[in-house]
Amino acid sequence: MNINITGRHLRLTPAIRAYVEEKVQKAQRYFNHITRTQVVLSVEKLTHQAEIIVHAPKQMFRALAEGADLYAAVDLASDKIDAQLKKHKERIRNHHGRGPSDEEKAAVPALTDGVHFSVVKPVQVRPMTREEAVGEMDSMGYNFWMFLDKDSKQIQVIYRRQDDSFGLLKPVKWSGK
Repeated sequence: MNINITGRHLRLTPAIRAYVEEKVQKAQRYFNHITRTQVVLSVEKLTHQAEIIVHAPKQMFRALAEGADLYAAVDLASDKIDAQLKKHKERIRNHHGRGPSDEEKAAVPALTDGVHFSVVKPVQVRPMTREEAVGEMDSMGYNFWMFLDKDSKQIQVIYRRQDDSFGLLKPVKWSGK
């Protein structure tokens, strides 16, 4: 990580430089994709300011803090940056960490011919009549509905056709021809 320290209206001593570098290096614990960091230290009358800008791929984090002395300002700005980086890391973990459950993995066979499903939903089917299936489909706002037919005890799919009539898909044994 590249650290660039700038002082405005003050002289940067080796002690200040070392302290700032130590505080900024701490940010690597929370987020290890940091490319460079800019630190701007300034003094205006009795107010000391520390601004830390952390650059990461497609991200930038900024913290500005004021304190009674320079070390306090650096501590406050460092704490703010650490909090931002922790929050960002948690956000990434929460969005990318969720994989499919074991049930979802078992329900979908692995396909090797390049077919990709964006959504796979496990569906509980219950016995119902065709009229009940149409009512369920309409109440959910779907164009089709899979159900277990009460009479035949088979899984069937009912769907709405373009002319607002209904179609029914019934499984039959494949003859192999």
